[in-house]
Amino acid sequence: MQRVISYVDGFNLYFGLRDSGLRRHLWLDLLKLSENLLKSGQVLVQVKYFTSHISGPHSKRRRQLAYLEALGTLDAGRFSMSFGKYQDNPRRCGKCGAEESVPAEKMTDVNIAVEMLKDAFQERFDVALLVSADSDLCPLVKAVRTLFPQKAVVAAFPPGRAARVKHFETPGMGIY
Repeated sequence: MQRVISYVDGFNLYFGLRDSGLRRHLWLDLLKLSENLLKSGQVLVQVKYFTSHISGPHSKRRRQLAYLEALGTLDAGRFSMSFGKYQDNPRRCGKCGAEESVPAEKMTDVNIAVEMLKDAFQERFDVALLVSADSDLCPLVKAVRTLFPQKAVVAAFPPGRAARVKHFETPGMGIY
């Protein structure tokens, strides 16, 4: 059996579902989602979920916290969460010169990269299932495939998402 670890980019998945009109699926059981993406001969070892606590508005923060609490009830041996942060970035209006603070999510890509590389070095998976279409993760995929040619990295793009880069080809598998 091939061991699979699923790495879920929380915001990429959330915005893909939301923007595709699939809001009814926002409360996904990420263990079941990952299990449904497996091929025969594969077993799900763990799901690692990467996100950040949003800064506002209050109603959205409350909904996110409720979802994170629900995820916290999943099997702790098979499910984990890693958090980045929000950083306020100043943005100036090109027309009037007014400045506003715009929150930006930080560290998710780095957290995913560190975890996947750590798991690869510790021989924890045969297949990494990357639930994201963030093209910033392409160097990670290339590094894992270069350092560990016997391992596969498979991208499962959230609805309405696609990486806008040339894909890496490996025998029998498209790596995006």
